[in-house]
Amino acid sequence: MNTEPLRPALARATERLAAAGVESARHDAEELAAHVLGVRRTELVRHDRIDRVAFDELIDRRATRQPLQHLTGVAYFRRVSLAVGPGVFVPRPETEVMVGQVIEFLRTLPAGARVVDLGTGSGAIALSVATEVPGTEVHAVEVDPGAHDWAARNLASSTVTLHLADARTALGEFAGTCDVVISNPPYIPLDAWESVAPEVRDHDPATALWSGRDGLEMVRVVARRAAELLRPGGLVAVEHAEVQAESALAVFRTPGTWHAVADHRDFTGRGRFVTALRC
Repeated sequence: MNTEPLRPALARATERLAAAGVESARHDAEELAAHVLGVRRTELVRHDRIDRVAFDELIDRRATRQPLQHLTGVAYFRRVSLAVGPGVFVPRPETEVMVGQVIEFLRTLPAGARVVDLGTGSGAIALSVATEVPGTEVHAVEVDPGAHDWAARNLASSTVTLHLADARTALGEFAGTCDVVISNPPYIPLDAWESVAPEVRDHDPATALWSGRDGLEMVRVVARRAAELLRPGGLVAVEHAEVQAESALAVFRTPGTWHAVADHRDFTGRGRFVTALRC
């Protein structure tokens, strides 16, 4: 095997990724090294050498801005790990805060609460809720066949019920009976293409990114569907872009439909998601 000392290899890889514009260059170099070695990143200290050919191949691909998670095949979200790759949105850490708040709400309810995840993608939100609040009835909706396949893989051994359906019309039979509707919908305006990182713009599915001229088209869909699905006192939680805090709030300021409308920050301190209670 053509091996080389690990630490100089990491230094060289970090420099290459930084030059390619990867913000998390050192982190990604270490994650890829751990992937080659078949260990967790925290275990790298136990290793002295690495297969140079295999490592350089992954670094070259990451330098072209292929997502790290596509190269390792896994994304970590709260307490779960998910299989990901081309055709499915890679879950982001920022979404974990919204899911955590929903989980805290569910823990105040009797067992068997009904949750709907609209636009589940990889299944990250639905799987986290089902894992952390056992006994919850979780339904995950995904319209894109490719993403649905990834979700089916990730949810196969869980209690989540997965639906290949359009969020605009799915689960009508549950009208007025749901305790939570949660969604990380597409929310990037169509004219913001050039400002989006290549890892997202060129590799995440378009249906998970773009949402009309102002980015709020699907947020409005979720608000309408949540109003139909939720029981009185039920909670809706919807992610949005940092710059949409006020405009996303406005979507839910509908007298007689929602109350306790609030915006919340993610772990970076940026406005990230709206919650509201059904009147």
